[in-house]
Amino acid sequence: MRSWSAPRIPGLPGRGPVPVLFDTATGEARETTGGQLYVCGITPYDATHLGHAATYLAFDTLGRVWRDAGVDVVYAQNTTDVDDPLLERAEATGVDWRELAESQTDLFRSDMEHLRVVPPDHFTAVTEVVEPIADAVAALVEKGLAYRVETPDSDAGDDLYFDVEGASSSTSWHLGIESRLDADTMLRFFTERGGDPARIGKRSELDPLLWRSARKGEPSWPSAVGEGRPGWHIECTVIALRHLGRPVSVNGGGSDLVFPHHEMSAGHGTALTGETFASHYAHAGMVAYQGEKMSKSLGNLVKVSELVAEEVDPRAIRLALLQHHYRSDWEWFDDDVFGAIARLSHWSRWAAGATDGDAETPLLAELRQALRDDLDTPRAVEAVERSVASGAVPTTVDLDAVDALLGIDLRA
Repeated sequence: MRSWSAPRIPGLPGRGPVPVLFDTATGEARETTGGQLYVCGITPYDATHLGHAATYLAFDTLGRVWRDAGVDVVYAQNTTDVDDPLLERAEATGVDWRELAESQTDLFRSDMEHLRVVPPDHFTAVTEVVEPIADAVAALVEKGLAYRVETPDSDAGDDLYFDVEGASSSTSWHLGIESRLDADTMLRFFTERGGDPARIGKRSELDPLLWRSARKGEPSWPSAVGEGRPGWHIECTVIALRHLGRPVSVNGGGSDLVFPHHEMSAGHGTALTGETFASHYAHAGMVAYQGEKMSKSLGNLVKVSELVAEEVDPRAIRLALLQHHYRSDWEWFDDDVFGAIARLSHWSRWAAGATDGDAETPLLAELRQALRDDLDTPRAVEAVERSVASGAVPTTVDLDAVDALLGIDLRA
């Protein structure tokens, strides 16, 4: 699947440091190793909201800091273009599910271009890799780590589930290895986030679906494990294993993916390969609006596309998001964008007086140090603000640094 146009990233003098990133699995900040990045993508049934945007900006920042450190970056991202929420929205609106997925994916691409997010090297729709996913499920069946659950409402066979206890006893993976959650919290999150703990015939309440056998009126594909479609977690496992080395350097996404999604994806990956799935697990915080977490189900969305349609400079949207640390939970207020517009205007006037330069500057050094420290973009933004407020004349290296590391082109 095609990605989107890449922004130009200026070269900078010297090399920045390799970033230290908080790792969910260990609960501490550790230096990252390698540049293999997998970030979970959207389910394309509605436009990109600021919660999505904040997550993708976090990992865009990681990629920019890696590149500045001389790290070779390979970035993969999925799009879950067949899933229950998408099918439900398509039915409710009377739109073919393929058309809905295509239109919303196009809008996502546009939003990412406006925000100057560097595109993934591998942007993969689930519908493009159904056969490899089914083959992976078949491999888990062969290993004795997947099993069938009787499915009377399907004429195509039974659903297939991952055997969590079997994987825990026969591989290096186990529940809690990434999330560090207790059993009660796991069960609550599993129930809230698409799991089916009460499904009759499962060996364990927390066993996740690998393959949903075909039902009448639902999209399905012939495969090595029968007619049907993939479960949620296995799709990311397979896409990551197809495009990235093992282990993946950083597996990223929103904090609502810690469990069960990332934990189960890791379990599938270790069960398939015998190797650790990821070296680092990084998660962005949740963005609230009107007192609740911004989410499609609640409908309390502030959408990137709508702000752009209202002629808000996308650079101001990016700046407003970067003023919050990626791991923090925070709330968006409608007047936040006006503060970012004013700050951007101030910075742009400062940039207009830049003189030529080719050497590292104090501002570049400050930005590199701030972003090395767990992608501390608020600290980086304040470093630029101090430079602007000081009245010192910037050099072109200063402008390139703001562009390359924060993704804000002050020459535009």
